[in-house]
Amino acid sequence: MNASYPIFTEEMKQTHKVLIPNMAPVQFRILAAALEAHGYNVELLGNCGSQVSELGLKYVHNDTCYPALLVIGQFLDALASGKYDLDHTALIITQTGGGCRASNYIFLLRKALVRAGYPQIPVLSLNFSGLEKESSLPLDLTFLRMLLAAVYYGDLLVALKAQTAPYELQSGEAEALQKKWLDRICQEVRQGKGYSHREMRTLMPAIAADFAAIPVERTPKVKVGVVGEIYVKYSPLGNNGLEEFLATQDCEVNLPGLMGFVQYCAYNLAETSRRYGGGIMKKYGADLVLGYIAQMEKVIIQVLQSQGYHAPLPFRELVRLTDGLISTGDMMGEGWLLTAEMAELIRGGYENVICAQPFGCLPNHICGKGMINKLRELYPAANITPIDYDPSATRVNQENRIKLMLAVARERLEAQEASQEGDEEEAILA
Repeated sequence: MNASYPIFTEEMKQTHKVLIPNMAPVQFRILAAALEAHGYNVELLGNCGSQVSELGLKYVHNDTCYPALLVIGQFLDALASGKYDLDHTALIITQTGGGCRASNYIFLLRKALVRAGYPQIPVLSLNFSGLEKESSLPLDLTFLRMLLAAVYYGDLLVALKAQTAPYELQSGEAEALQKKWLDRICQEVRQGKGYSHREMRTLMPAIAADFAAIPVERTPKVKVGVVGEIYVKYSPLGNNGLEEFLATQDCEVNLPGLMGFVQYCAYNLAETSRRYGGGIMKKYGADLVLGYIAQMEKVIIQVLQSQGYHAPLPFRELVRLTDGLISTGDMMGEGWLLTAEMAELIRGGYENVICAQPFGCLPNHICGKGMINKLRELYPAANITPIDYDPSATRVNQENRIKLMLAVARERLEAQEASQEGDEEEAILA
């Protein structure tokens, strides 16, 4: 056993509280419930504010990517709050295992803990790549199924709220309904229920029907898609409350689900074997996972469409959107998925796209900002704006750039409405 840092032992499940960084608020609440079902005492962090990035800058090299600064800063801010028994507190962090710097966050975190005076705090790694064997979270089949259920349910709840809230007649109904279902799902998962395909097939149509019953007025609104680096894309801390800001601008927001990223990671394992050689078991295992996920993906798409909501493309069709656009061999960071998601959004009626990226994140600058001209060439209606997120970037500047994009979007929407009215008048006169 490596004695250079504390190891989280099985006995610590009874004595330690595990703090979870808040990347995707809805999905991670269900993830927390899955950990509780396995005997962990957990808390999903919600602390935000400028002090988080300041602590990150203090204890992490400022050349490290912005998500690392925020995740580590959020942990340190929580530990300094006085809310926790520091001798009985642990942290958990994900590792992708790819070439992205995210795989090194755990080492940066341990170094920061020592420098900040918390050397006794163990760090758990949640990864599927065989990293951190001594400190890796044990992953049994039940827990893996619960993790996937967290993604399925979370993506569905996010999509339903996003497509209902902008049009609701009574403000706040969609948000309250999302909370109600989220509380119920978390309670079921804690009790070891609700995560099987059979249970989800029963529950998901009921969830969608509940949202569809909210009284709405479907007036034309600017539709905005959000893509980008996974943390900045989903985390309100990372993107300065981007979804909330867009809601104040009277927009409908489409945030592609976390399920796409999970499928992307599995697909890349198989694609690497196909392109560069590798064990047949790795390719077989990846294809098996994709087939398993596709079963619930089909259910979610059918559930959304049956209630008149926009549904994402099946993953296999998303892969086809890369043809003539970007190689699926581009796997660093969000890689080809980022570009494919932009194409999917544009084709699906969300021509206004915000590409949220940490400043200096090379994969995202290449697959996001670097692909804008090609996307505009293929889809002339595309209105794409890259927004950099960094400790030195001001919220006012970011929001002003978004407002400029929205001004163009509103002009186009008004022109489209005027054209439709003209066509209707001509039809009546004829």
